Amino acid sequence: MSKQIILTQSAPQPVGPYSQAVRQGGFVYLAGQIPLTPDGNMVEGGVADQTRQVFANIKAVLAEAGLTLDHVVKTTVFLTDLGDFAAMNAIYAEHFKAEIAPARSTVEVSKLPLGSLVEIEVIASDG
Repeated sequence: MSKQIILTQSAPQPVGPYSQAVRQGGFVYLAGQIPLTPDGNMVEGGVADQTRQVFANIKAVLAEAGLTLDHVVKTTVFLTDLGDFAAMNAIYAEHFKAEIAPARSTVEVSKLPLGSLVEIEVIASDG
């Protein structure tokens, strides 16, 4: 199976040589999503507000691929301050129930694009 590029106008457009998502071998790999609105504006506020927008972007890209959050098998969360973990995790828990949650890694990084406080990338199974 050749790789398929996933692109939707319902999420921020790539600003470099990458795709919003790629389908290959039974999986859909999403690029990390930051809290940009589809028209390219950064969401103001704290990490909770930014995480809500990140999930809106993730859901939009997954929908374009014919998938939902239920298909997600792995997430990686990047935070500029692990002190924001509880606030991010509260929003995360609204989207993934503990008993069927995907595997997750969370790391603190020194900076994220455009001053974002959070970035989340996901891998989803379409099998």
